[in-house]
Amino acid sequence: MLTALDSRVSDANAEALGVSVRDLMGNAGRSVSDLLGSRYPDSRIIFVCGSGNNGGDGFAAALGMDPSRVEVALLCEPSRIHSDESRFYYSLLECPITRYTAGIISEFDVVVDCALGTGVSGRARGDYAAFIEETRTCGRPVVSVDVPSGLGTDLAVHPDVTVTFMDLKEGMDPSNSGEIIVTDIGIPYEAYRLVGPGDMLRYPVPGASSHKGQNGRLMVIAGGPYFGAPAMACLSALRTGTDIVRLFSPESVHLQASLSTPVLMVTDLPGDRLTPDSVDMLLGESQSYDAVLIGPGLGTSEDTMEAVRAFVTRCDRPVVIDADGITAVRGMRLSTETVLTPHRGEFQGLGGGNPEDIARMTGSVILLKGADDIVTDGSRTRTNRTGTPAMTGAGTGDVLAGCVAGLMAKGMTAFDAACLGAYICGKAGEIAFSERSYGLIATDVIDSIPAVLRDGLR
Repeated sequence: MLTALDSRVSDANAEALGVSVRDLMGNAGRSVSDLLGSRYPDSRIIFVCGSGNNGGDGFAAALGMDPSRVEVALLCEPSRIHSDESRFYYSLLECPITRYTAGIISEFDVVVDCALGTGVSGRARGDYAAFIEETRTCGRPVVSVDVPSGLGTDLAVHPDVTVTFMDLKEGMDPSNSGEIIVTDIGIPYEAYRLVGPGDMLRYPVPGASSHKGQNGRLMVIAGGPYFGAPAMACLSALRTGTDIVRLFSPESVHLQASLSTPVLMVTDLPGDRLTPDSVDMLLGESQSYDAVLIGPGLGTSEDTMEAVRAFVTRCDRPVVIDADGITAVRGMRLSTETVLTPHRGEFQGLGGGNPEDIARMTGSVILLKGADDIVTDGSRTRTNRTGTPAMTGAGTGDVLAGCVAGLMAKGMTAFDAACLGAYICGKAGEIAFSERSYGLIATDVIDSIPAVLRDGLR
């Protein structure tokens, strides 16, 4: 079952794979016209079309039918049609075109609802509301295209048939959509399976009136034997757009970490490594954060491993567990929303074999790093192919962990954050490689993350 955002992402990924939105709209139109031609062969049919791509599907469907027995009724002025693809199919229509007015659908045998698609939220208004109301009492068969207009609100079309594309849309069932017919409109399988540029649509863009802290507060528990790893993870999260990142690290390394950038806040923990003595304090502090990253540079002392296990067992925040933290949680089933980011060796320590099985066993999302990154929650699996062989140097895993954790702090789900984080870091690596070749280092990847956001969020 797809959300509205899933549909937009798959369309954009399909376009990146060479299948244009225009072609997809044409295929959608043909699937609708084929159904109408077979079920209502001698009927006069009216397509009631809105300004978005749902209306464009209707134009493409009407184009594939005998123009003498179909008509298009617009719910907007032609100048308000949104997309180039919709305008293209509108320009080719040979059937009569009119503006929707109350009562017009009673002049036809079948009504095709192409008013509001998956991208619309809120209750319909104006002519859109009038049309939806009229479908309820018109006494004619109603066919909805992709989703019934107004689905999920108290003012929605209740069609006899819904022709939907790719998969069921979120909220659809026979009680609100009638007979549901799922059709293939030519979106490549890779548009779902591979993480692509369309996934940038999932990035939580800050609202125009947002203020400090509303775009993610990340707690990072890291460091002890090492200070570079926690510093790089924190910098990566900041470059990914997380508002506030605070590092909690042992006093033995907190000064070096704090000197890595003036925008990083650091709280020191007693001693030269994380121990169980700090767990209660860290759990209390975690309540002020949206997500937690634990693991980079912690080391594998037994009391550190005990502290990691105690923290993640009781933590109620979304968590990314990386590096030495993964060693600590071997054999555990995790109770909060969690991403584990193992490389191949760490994955073997978790049990190896099928990543989906490990995800189900641990109750987490697995982001298995490699030439192709594999992301799975046990039921969904996607692959990320961005990146370069030059990203094998120390620290690139810390960059990835910080990016994923930053996205979770910004409100993304564990699965989507793991997918998008892998994509962003891989693209950043490609940009860095174009400038540094095989001499790139992890901080070059961090420095390239803003370019990925700039290009992907246009």
